[in-house]
Amino acid sequence: MSRPTAYFKSHFPLFRSLQTRWADNDVYGHMNNVVHYGLFDTAINGWLLEKGLLDFKAGSTIGLVVETGCHYFAEMAFPDRVEAGIGVERIGSSSVTYRIALFRNDETSASAQGRFVHVYVDRQTRRPKPLGSDWRQVLGEAQL
Repeated sequence: MSRPTAYFKSHFPLFRSLQTRWADNDVYGHMNNVVHYGLFDTAINGWLLEKGLLDFKAGSTIGLVVETGCHYFAEMAFPDRVEAGIGVERIGSSSVTYRIALFRNDETSASAQGRFVHVYVDRQTRRPKPLGSDWRQVLGEAQL
């Protein structure tokens, strides 16, 4: 399997600012690999919440992660600032494939990048729920 090349900021239509935390560093002095996934999830769900698509407390629709992956290119550590680039690769009937990259401080090349596939389901039944026109409009704004 060939190693992908790092994305640049120009590959993304939108960004969310995030901050590393002291607890993100591991005994090796850099951000532990599991933190990258937390930042991916925080960036995507923060954007969806900001756009009014998700209501974590009372909304009838929730997103479940069904696939994820990450490639690492450069170390990050507290107190780095992170810009998360978000793009939508695919919109299905109830699923969305997101492309995401983490850019350290003012760097234009990704320190880490990956993808998340969310399936949106009914909160009670946990069965897939078709995405409405409001979702499709917002997701379309970030489509690659």
